[in-house]
Amino acid sequence: MRILFYLLSIVIANVVTAKFAPLNLGIFIVPMGTLLIGATFILRDLVQNKYGRKKTYLFIFSALILSALVSFMLGDTLLVVAASAISFVVSETADTEIYSRLKLPMAWRVFYSGIVGGLLDSVIFVVIGLSPLGANILPWEAIPAAITGQVIVKTIIQLLGALVLKQVFSNEEKRSTFA
Repeated sequence: MRILFYLLSIVIANVVTAKFAPLNLGIFIVPMGTLLIGATFILRDLVQNKYGRKKTYLFIFSALILSALVSFMLGDTLLVVAASAISFVVSETADTEIYSRLKLPMAWRVFYSGIVGGLLDSVIFVVIGLSPLGANILPWEAIPAAITGQVIVKTIIQLLGALVLKQVFSNEEKRSTFA
């Protein structure tokens, strides 16, 4: 189920981003799919926790292909699809490696690795895919607000996910102690 939820969250994030206008939160611009992208890092960590790092890279590769296909089928330009693929590979790899190396409780590994993954995903996608350097969808003046808005939302999602995981794993430890 973890793998299915991970893959579905990526597909749904692409569809939501393509179908709904970005949120304008004050000066910040946040694509609707950003809410789900923050969750994909949490779900990927759960996949890695169950299947290990090596197998997780197979799931990341599968998710990359699926994401690129869905993005292209939704009408994204090849440049936006490529930017999405590059940001996905870099951010998912960073998240995977940081999660693997931190010697902290799971909730904190999820939080810290997700923050780095979310930051990389936001910066790379916005600069390569949306800026004048890429598809020229956003002017340079809007780039900092687009990156910051996504990072804030992804960080909030990571924090909420980490708090939920902390509670779940804390309850599981209590149950196993009393069993």
